[in-house]
Amino acid sequence: MDTYRTVAQETEVEIKIERSRFIGQVRPVNSEQEAKDFIARISELHRQATHNCWAYRVDPERDTRFSSDDGEPTGTAGEPILRAILSQELTNTVVVVTRYFGGKKLGIRGLIEAYGGTATQVLAAAGTVQKIITETFQLNLDYPQLDQCQYCVHKYNGQIVNADYQQQVTLQVAIPRSKTKSFLGEIRNLAHVKTD
Repeated sequence: MDTYRTVAQETEVEIKIERSRFIGQVRPVNSEQEAKDFIARISELHRQATHNCWAYRVDPERDTRFSSDDGEPTGTAGEPILRAILSQELTNTVVVVTRYFGGKKLGIRGLIEAYGGTATQVLAAAGTVQKIITETFQLNLDYPQLDQCQYCVHKYNGQIVNADYQQQVTLQVAIPRSKTKSFLGEIRNLAHVKTD
């Protein structure tokens, strides 16, 4: 699998339900640590809130997913947020729904609908993008091999991420994961090319 879907951008929406404020925030992330950092940042930003409930799904290959009700009744907040992420087949995505209690209890069903609905709305507002899973390599080569290397990178649907033109050329390239073995086999056949 070379691709996955995630949200296009960090986004926030606010909804009022029975006098409670629900603030949904979503962000694309590249790791579980990035998801945890986002949750910590939002929780600190809204430390006066009644609850900061969240869910994330990261790592398309391992399918790591976690959620938290943050003091709401079990299964009424984190799970509905996670279901919203899963229903859109998103990964590398974290959603935090903050609740400022407005004085009226919503009940179990009301909480599930409020948290799940807020998550669904913030995900829709963020939009989605298809991402390619790549591996990054550093190529060191002489100038006469530059055209051949560039051709090889593009042949395997890769991308030159960075180029440094000194006495030798150093290219940092990203290649779709499923094509890395073939790419490395071909690139290693070019004279004066090394992969690190």
